[in-house]
Amino acid sequence: MDNASNEPKDSILSCAQCGKPAHLQCPKCVELKLSREGAAFCSQDCFKAAWTSHKSVHLKAKLSTAGVPDGSISASHKEGWLYCLKKGKSRTPTLPYFDWTGTLRPYPISGRRAVPDHIEKPDWAADGIPKIEPNSDLQNIVEIKTQEQIEKMRETCRIAREVLDAAARVIKPGVTTDEIDAVVHEATIAAGKRVVIILNRLLLFFITDQLMKSFAMEFQMPGDLNETYFVGNVDEASQQLVRCTYECLEKAISIVKPGVRFREVGEVINRHASMSGFSVRTYAAGVWRDRLWPDGWTAATADGKRSAQFEHTLLVTETGVEVLTARLPTSPKMFPWLNA
Repeated sequence: MDNASNEPKDSILSCAQCGKPAHLQCPKCVELKLSREGAAFCSQDCFKAAWTSHKSVHLKAKLSTAGVPDGSISASHKEGWLYCLKKGKSRTPTLPYFDWTGTLRPYPISGRRAVPDHIEKPDWAADGIPKIEPNSDLQNIVEIKTQEQIEKMRETCRIAREVLDAAARVIKPGVTTDEIDAVVHEATIAAGKRVVIILNRLLLFFITDQLMKSFAMEFQMPGDLNETYFVGNVDEASQQLVRCTYECLEKAISIVKPGVRFREVGEVINRHASMSGFSVRTYAAGVWRDRLWPDGWTAATADGKRSAQFEHTLLVTETGVEVLTARLPTSPKMFPWLNA
């Protein structure tokens, strides 16, 4: 948006980035004679923030006007790099209109990555809706695992840890979560696993744009295993949030043994978080309320405050607990307080 004089005429449109009334228009979209919807912005700042994803619209338009037949357009342009809606059931080339909180925005996602046929898929793989789990007896009882089950859990958790470590090694400012998703996908398909990537301020799962210089980033592997990583220079308050969350998990693990009730574990976590000025039930630094994004699964904090999360898979033994997803000697050093 080189010239702030590119104003949409007639009715005022909503900013493609923040939803506020827009008085500026992308000059490239004007040059290409593209629709004013999705090309209007309220300020230069919003335009710059949206540029990484917005420029893909120009590429699609150039391919179309150049007379490139559909069959010649790569799958990534034809099927991917669109915003996700309704849990992946539909996509759109423009940023959905939404009352966004905080500064994070979704990013057009690339085409679906293929999972080899030899990998057994869960019953929710096609539509995201589990059929067996809600009615399972495991919802009401604690199963005593057999030795065979335990060995399978150990192997699965080891793989989860190794893949999570692989993801951690490629994190740096400028790397997109879609790029990290590709790295993790290649590292996990042999084991039939999947990964979820989360940026703080978001409580649940999504693909966003480039990693910024002052963010914390969460990864979740079926293990179940989750860690929040720093990206670049992170402010002191966010560092305290992440460290407190890490300590909550460590303190909780320290009391796990046969006979300890779930609520006792929760009390330990809540006590330490409260003493540090944080809330447990929301996994966030601010109010407990959250907002569900148009993609149907990303939950963001309603006030735009940051969140942090750590998880481990634990095996309760006769004498205590075994952390199946514990960090390995080869795990990258991601937490400053562990390196002191």
